[in-house]
Amino acid sequence: MIHFEWPWLLAALPLPLVFRWLMPAHQPSGQAALKVPFLEDFLDGETPRIPQTRQWPLVLAAIAWLLLVIATTRPQWLGEPIEQAVSGRDLMLAVDLSGSMEAQDFVINKDPVDRLTAAKWVAGDFINRRVGDRLGLILFGTRAYLQTPLTFDRKTVLTLLNEAVLGLAGDNTAIGDAIGLAVKRLGDQDANSRVLVLMTDGANTAGEIAPLKAAELAAAKHLKIYTIGIGADEMVVRSFFGNRTVNPSVDLDEDTLVKIAESTGGRYFRARNTGELNNIYLLLDQLEPVEKDKQYFRPRSELFYWPLALALALAGVIAWTHVRLS
Repeated sequence: MIHFEWPWLLAALPLPLVFRWLMPAHQPSGQAALKVPFLEDFLDGETPRIPQTRQWPLVLAAIAWLLLVIATTRPQWLGEPIEQAVSGRDLMLAVDLSGSMEAQDFVINKDPVDRLTAAKWVAGDFINRRVGDRLGLILFGTRAYLQTPLTFDRKTVLTLLNEAVLGLAGDNTAIGDAIGLAVKRLGDQDANSRVLVLMTDGANTAGEIAPLKAAELAAAKHLKIYTIGIGADEMVVRSFFGNRTVNPSVDLDEDTLVKIAESTGGRYFRARNTGELNNIYLLLDQLEPVEKDKQYFRPRSELFYWPLALALALAGVIAWTHVRLS
């Protein structure tokens, strides 16, 4: 259907008549070169009429004005309504890019991979499932950076996550700064729910704000934090002296991650392998379900350029006619 965005501009249609009434045509003051005392003898009893060649430019001008006014009302073609699910939730992902994330203690399709690759592989499905949520992405190491502001464009969030590389934000771990940045970006948003999913494999070794202090700020802003400790408990390392078993997650500060989650109303999860990490994201889908509130969007196509183009074309014809008759 056709919709007019500014229909009140149709009130401008009678403006030419108003100006004609307020400012009548100017009468020439000069004397005629030839005086005919008996003009009616030359007209054979008929009143003078405007020649037809002088009438049709006036008709074209009226049509051009009508088209111009219609163009100013901004006509649009409204398409069929498209259903959009909107949850009203703002969800931020914070991913650790510190040097320890390069430990290859995860397996995907029987191939050993580093922790960041496993995080990308599992988080991709989670991002695709969050239809209706506004998603954002924070990458942190020695510093915390906002990689993606809040957006409904899940494809962009996933693309920028996949493009993240180890050491991009430094080799240390600034958990407190990552939470503080999330508070800054989510705290003042008008949303029904604010959630931060923070994934790390270490302890806070950098940054300007302590993790627990940042958690207090998050709780004050009603920001719920789910923390994920990533890394295996055991890993076989081959060396010149043979194989030995080590704990690659010895630096993981689980106590702090638990306190951060509990102080904000969230939960702490431990991901020792790809399967557990995937189950955590499935559980997050249950804890923070995508709501089914429906909104409808109707695509709009602008049509104003059609009447505008016709009006300009008629104006050109009128100008050409005026030049020809003069």
